[in-house]
Amino acid sequence: MSPPENGPITVALVDDYDVVVMGVANMFDRYRDRVVVAELDATMGVKDPVDIVLYDSFAQPESDHHEIGILVANPCARRVVVYTWNFHPDLIASAKERGAHGYLSKTLPARDLVAALEAVHAGETVISDPPARTRSAVGLDWPGRGEGLSDRESEILALITQGKSNADVARLTYLSPNTVKSYIRTIYRKIDVGSRTQAVLWGVRHGFTPDHHRIEHWKGGP
Repeated sequence: MSPPENGPITVALVDDYDVVVMGVANMFDRYRDRVVVAELDATMGVKDPVDIVLYDSFAQPESDHHEIGILVANPCARRVVVYTWNFHPDLIASAKERGAHGYLSKTLPARDLVAALEAVHAGETVISDPPARTRSAVGLDWPGRGEGLSDRESEILALITQGKSNADVARLTYLSPNTVKSYIRTIYRKIDVGSRTQAVLWGVRHGFTPDHHRIEHWKGGP
């Protein structure tokens, strides 16, 4: 697909974790003739007009799409797209009801993600096929990746670090309580801890608490 006629699409990346939005931004580096990251934001406060806001749902309470509604209502955001691994039908329906223009999988290769954003920019509503949980998109990053945690394990540990109970994690992620327990056992083994308190302390030391501040001076800005 060729670059848009009026220049590259401008995109704002929104998440509460610096490392997550930086990882997504790095995926777009080789496609800067088609997509320009105009803003990185660790809050909901997108301040400059952009073609698309890409809302990465890392460790967010995904059953509550209030954040999506705020972004859709923001006059600076021409279109809003959710970027996630969680494809529960209720979450997709909720995002669409709140006005999201796309619901895209984190397993998409960069070229397919760019093509999907171009389709959204052209006026389409794009919903990815539910992903097979066998891989993550090349170039993505997340807290704990260097310590061997998968993206989903990291999201669960981030929720635990925020003080969520197992029942909260199951509700927010649409996983069964037994599946959550299984993930937590694996997380404990990987980070070499024996209790929830130790896991929370490990999470705090390793970037699993949200960064509630704007990310300034992004090198990819227009």
